[in-house]
Amino acid sequence: MQEPFRAIVVSRDEEKRQSVDIRDLTLDDLMEGDVVVEVAATTVNYKDGLAITGKAPVIRRWPMVPGIDCAGTVVSSQNSTFKPGDQVILNGWGVGETHMGTYARYARLNGDWLIHRPDGISARDAMAVGTAGYTAMLSVMALERHGITPDRGAVVVTGANGGVGTVAIALLSKLGYRVIASTGRPQEAEFLTALGADEIIDRETLSEPGKPLGKELWAGGIDAVGSHTLANVLAQTSYGGAVAACGLAQGFDLPSTVMPFILRGVSLIGIDSVMAPKPLREEAWRRIVTDLDMSKLHALSKTIGFDDIIKTAHAMMDGQVRGRVVVDMTG
Repeated sequence: MQEPFRAIVVSRDEEKRQSVDIRDLTLDDLMEGDVVVEVAATTVNYKDGLAITGKAPVIRRWPMVPGIDCAGTVVSSQNSTFKPGDQVILNGWGVGETHMGTYARYARLNGDWLIHRPDGISARDAMAVGTAGYTAMLSVMALERHGITPDRGAVVVTGANGGVGTVAIALLSKLGYRVIASTGRPQEAEFLTALGADEIIDRETLSEPGKPLGKELWAGGIDAVGSHTLANVLAQTSYGGAVAACGLAQGFDLPSTVMPFILRGVSLIGIDSVMAPKPLREEAWRRIVTDLDMSKLHALSKTIGFDDIIKTAHAMMDGQVRGRVVVDMTG
């Protein structure tokens, strides 16, 4: 266990210039925690792309091993919930931001952050879902709790080609919803239709400043974009509808008015996947096993190796990645 293993390490110098390197670490280099996990698979999420490229201040401790997700095997534990050999999943909790993450062969973690990987999903498929897909499931569950059922009307999904968007489309479709997919890549229409989208709209119809209220086009929405896009989604949500907001790809501002809320009774539901309580996480992962078509998950995901993480992160920030990216850490 003390043999060196490779890890991606993000550092910065006294002038706050960021650098990214592949280094050899040992367990002694890792941070505190009561469970050591051997990482079988991880993934490249939008937040991981931000961390590696430095395009947003995601990392708040230096140096840092990025990687916010993993599926793996417990190799040692001082936590009563887990024992060696247990198969576990990690999503969020500041890992890869303030606590050394999963772009390494091993991760030392707080056992309270982990859940047992449910039966019926492999480590690879769990990371094809990853934080993005788990966030999509939380968003669907939030709409359901608000009473947005398939008979209420369509659900719009923004950022449809991204990780959250692709999984959200697959989930909603299997659950019987009519899905409207908003994308800036019209050439991907066939791909999105195969996932379950019933209608494709150009993201430009939502991304520019719009009216305080528009035509009522959908009963609900899952938005990973923010800014004008979210404002327009709210303005076009039907009476009593709801929108789950879970991302800020366009921006963190919300140039909206109170009109959708006070004239149509629209609800804006915030989705936080990073610090979500364990019972909610476990419910979401149980639902993923039953409600996500695994053939569609395979269609929307691809697998890379450790050596491809950095270039994939840059490609994601350049809008060149669709769906989900799994990193096989066993090679």
